[in-house]
Amino acid sequence: MTTTLGLIGAGMIGSTVAHLAVAAGLDVVLSNTRSPDTLANLVTDLGEHAHAGTPADAARDGDLVVAAIPFNGYRLLPAAALAGKTVIDAMNYYPQRDGRIPELDANGLTSSQLVQQYLADSRVVKAFNSITYISLGNRARPAGDPDRSALPIAGDDTAAKAQVAALLDTLGYDAVDIGTLAESWRSEPNTPVYVQPYFAGEAPKGLDPEEEFRWHLTNPGVPVPADQIRKLTNTAVRGKAGGYLPGLETA
Repeated sequence: MTTTLGLIGAGMIGSTVAHLAVAAGLDVVLSNTRSPDTLANLVTDLGEHAHAGTPADAARDGDLVVAAIPFNGYRLLPAAALAGKTVIDAMNYYPQRDGRIPELDANGLTSSQLVQQYLADSRVVKAFNSITYISLGNRARPAGDPDRSALPIAGDDTAAKAQVAALLDTLGYDAVDIGTLAESWRSEPNTPVYVQPYFAGEAPKGLDPEEEFRWHLTNPGVPVPADQIRKLTNTAVRGKAGGYLPGLETA
């Protein structure tokens, strides 16, 4: 049972997961690649169930650990401290930010398989990567709520996936097992389940990055139940790896 959640990365997804966890009664240990001092305001906002530490602290103290850093930094994760742990990979490959990675560009491996290779003594489960932080924070609902949404998960270890599914339930989401890490591409950028289903309609064409952000921020969103997640991931066709982040210069 998860009572303490470790977070490596306290950006938009990491901080949103932290807020959901604290609201659900969990303790959180937050960390980033800078220093615990830089997280003081976030910890104050989260309250007594949160404290800041180093990535190694988050790895050591978390019953489950969420890795939510830019993908190009995955080798900065504290592999030794994460040994024996279930690690939730919330990262996506964006070549304009991360640089080109030949194994991924050739579709020889998924990004989560690369993370699992690096964290050889951990159990990696892909989750939280297919939804924006805006939707993640807005769409959480208690079990049984007719507007409850689901999130896809993927992993090679059945027990680890069950552990992650239980966490998602605690945070307000159903989980849909879409297979192994080799199948995790089904929830990556440019697939039908990625981001768009959780929004009501599509952003108008021709918006600049700031206008598009405001559209997402004010969008009321829609529930995406488990059956819809299964349909979307089952119909996915694997294309070119990697997504695009508006506003970043192309590498």
